[in-house]
Amino acid sequence: MKNIDSEYLNLLQDILDNGTPKKDRTGTGTVALFGKQIEHDMSEGFPLLTTKKMFFKGGLTEVLWMLNGRTDIDFLNKNGVKYWNGDYERSGRTDGTLGKIYGYQWRNFNGEDQLLNLIRTIKSNPYSRRMVVSAWNPGDFKDMSLPPCHYTWQVFINNDTMDLIWVQRSVDVFLGLPFDITIYGIILQLLAHSFGYKPGKLIGQLGDCHLYSNHIEQAKEQLNRKAFALPTLEITDKIALREGANNFVYIPNFNKFKLTNYECHPRIEAPLSVGF
Repeated sequence: MKNIDSEYLNLLQDILDNGTPKKDRTGTGTVALFGKQIEHDMSEGFPLLTTKKMFFKGGLTEVLWMLNGRTDIDFLNKNGVKYWNGDYERSGRTDGTLGKIYGYQWRNFNGEDQLLNLIRTIKSNPYSRRMVVSAWNPGDFKDMSLPPCHYTWQVFINNDTMDLIWVQRSVDVFLGLPFDITIYGIILQLLAHSFGYKPGKLIGQLGDCHLYSNHIEQAKEQLNRKAFALPTLEITDKIALREGANNFVYIPNFNKFKLTNYECHPRIEAPLSVGF
């Protein structure tokens, strides 16, 4: 069985051993590999890294923000998520939003509510090969503070088990990827819980996997740590994600998610690079 801590540490080591120096839009510089995959078996526990302390509420905040179709910076800041502020300031926007990014596309892709369509398909045709949600909408790039890094995800149901794969074009492996893993782990568990499936495999298909030059020593520090047993995520809302009247999608709030038994190493501080 594949465990997220070992998969993640293997990716860090692979980049350090085999990565190629590359310039990037932030001017920081990176070491990068292309075309990697990580996989986690959800029966091993919830995929929250234990080799450094993770801000679980940050990942949950982004999930609820996106599932609700929100793009405002205020919701993030009120819930302790500050890492989008640099992109908002860099974009020059003054409307308090990050534009037509993830949540907007998930709930209004050229007028289509993709989340609602997904819910209906899981219920009516669980063996469909069209259970896909996409944020990659080139026609809206001009209205985005940043084009989506993780740009599509797909659900796969086999008998009583649900798997999820997400695809990512650009992967800040040290700072960003641990949150992306958390986000899609929550989404998989929420969908599986809502429709009576066991959460199975969580798979990340990763394009440009890079370590920023000012994250190298931090990555080496993390590689010297031994992983703990993974925590458990409980969703206490019996029905959770569901369709309501008039095309409304009910989405649980923060207090319906309970993380337990999270033992981890201390945080490792690292600077966030923001592009121009």
